[in-house]
Amino acid sequence: MEQKMNLFDEIKLGESKTLEFKRELPSSDKIAKTAIAFSNSSGGKLVIGVSDDRQIIGIDDANIFDLQDKIASIIFDNCSPNILPEIYTVNYDGKLLLVVEIFRGNLLPYFLKKDGKNNGTYIRVGATNRKAEYENIVELERQKRHISYDEEISYDVSLDTLDLKPLYERFAKLGKPLDEQKLHNLKLLKSKHGTTYPTNALLIILGYFENCTVKCARFKGVTMELFIDKKEYKGDIFTILENTQNFILNHINLRGEIKGLYRTDTYEIPEVALREALINALIHRDYINKGRDIKVGIYDDIVNIVSPGSFPNTITATDIANGRSEARNKVVANIFKELGLIEQWGSGINRIKKICETNSLKEPKIEEQNDFVDVEFFRPNTANKVLDIAFEAPHKNDYERLRTIANDCEQLTKEEQDILLYLLDNKMISRKEATTLIGLKNTKTYETLNSLVEKNLIIRNGQGRSTHYVLKRETNE
Repeated sequence: MEQKMNLFDEIKLGESKTLEFKRELPSSDKIAKTAIAFSNSSGGKLVIGVSDDRQIIGIDDANIFDLQDKIASIIFDNCSPNILPEIYTVNYDGKLLLVVEIFRGNLLPYFLKKDGKNNGTYIRVGATNRKAEYENIVELERQKRHISYDEEISYDVSLDTLDLKPLYERFAKLGKPLDEQKLHNLKLLKSKHGTTYPTNALLIILGYFENCTVKCARFKGVTMELFIDKKEYKGDIFTILENTQNFILNHINLRGEIKGLYRTDTYEIPEVALREALINALIHRDYINKGRDIKVGIYDDIVNIVSPGSFPNTITATDIANGRSEARNKVVANIFKELGLIEQWGSGINRIKKICETNSLKEPKIEEQNDFVDVEFFRPNTANKVLDIAFEAPHKNDYERLRTIANDCEQLTKEEQDILLYLLDNKMISRKEATTLIGLKNTKTYETLNSLVEKNLIIRNGQGRSTHYVLKRETNE
């Protein structure tokens, strides 16, 4: 009974990284891709008999056993290495659901047999299946070997060209002097064929890579239209941490309280919570993608921290909330632990929430959104603001207007049409605006926007709070 209740609770929340709905049995290709994506990511359930808007429709139980055998054969015949799903039924108020449960595999990567590993590997990003890029496939192979990117040797960088002073000074201040042997023990150095090389972790800590930066901005109001201050911080990871925290503190309010004979000044968002969130961003972000960096935005209503990379594939948001810990960058995380910058594994997010609760602040939002993690601290007195978004009335000649950007506009859903019409008038739309416009939950709105991106009708720009969409044709004019 508990299993059924959990499933229906999941359905109410909508499709996600670990849950996909189908009203009826999808094509063999779609079943195989979903099985592969779940196996390469965090596992998940394909539930047949549920509509896109989360309504439980049910399926015909006349040939249920044949249907189960058919799905098992599709997965076995099309996926490599072999995937062994659990296929079972669940009855809800007389309506039968078919559940295909896939567990994360240990023979990564999984792929379509007909397309091979390089072209047939799929991963789960948000509530969609995405074809894996080369970097994703290499990362899956690392995961199979239980090593992280930061553990690997960087053969292209000579140790003699690196300034290790920032690292030596940090450890010396704690009475933990470093030498070459200790650097080997910490996996910051590795020797191969008589030559000593730095690992990627050492290069990350020293800020060697181009994407080892944090971009900060203080915006006027609650949008990105006007900024008051901008900074980009580079250098070693510890200096970046301190500079970024100071930037935030310089742009949020300091409040004073008289206790007895003394005045105590505290920031509107506790320093400890901000520092914890920044540390999480620095040590858990995806450093493999060299074109992305951490972004910090300060608005009148929130402080926003966007970190590249979703949660590690082995865990979900629920696992993290329950205190489970899994470091993407194991060596970097261990260095922070050695320096006392991490108190206890798996306690960071819950500690952030507890600190904010103790200070009578709204619980911060910490979410995995597609391939990045978004953290929002709500500033006092603005947490409950509701922003009104005004939309123009639809035009009478909507059909003809849509034909100017979509030849097959008859195949578009009503929600997709509404978004395209809005873009024809307004040039740009944010996720929040899209959610308000089409009246669906966040997950379904994101799916609608992703569908338009995949149809090559719109383009996604920005990250986190700054994510917005424009018409494809606008970029070509």
